Amino acid sequence: MLEHRTSQLTGLLLPMADRHLILPNVAVAELIDYQPAAFDLDTPPWYLGRVVWRNRQIPLINFESACGQKIVIGERARIVILNALGGRPELKFIAMLVQGIPRSYKLDSQLSYVDVPLCPLEKAAVQVADQVARVPDLLALEEMLVAAGLG
Repeated sequence: MLEHRTSQLTGLLLPMADRHLILPNVAVAELIDYQPAAFDLDTPPWYLGRVVWRNRQIPLINFESACGQKIVIGERARIVILNALGGRPELKFIAMLVQGIPRSYKLDSQLSYVDVPLCPLEKAAVQVADQVARVPDLLALEEMLVAAGLG
């Protein structure tokens, strides 16, 4: 007799200042301590400069600011290093500011979608445990960096 299995994925719930994002854990390369980044004044407000990770200069973005909200750098701020998915040789990783340590969750293929307003960089909102989590559009984030000449 065949056992019915739902496909499972491990997701990381990223705490932001005003929302939670959910990503497959394979999208995250590493979580590092917050470090102030060097940036120019003529860059977009969501761009926080470049951080050093494994001897590389990685562009640091603020997701909430890219969605039109204000930048918050709380006392529990950390940086997640994301694997870039677009296949661009000049953009292998993106650094994103988070407000605390991501939590791991087992997600199955039967995610419950939640009807909440989304910013253009969010694909959907889903229920994860007791949180509403938004699914970020990682390719759109990469495109935003490249279009601004920051990739």
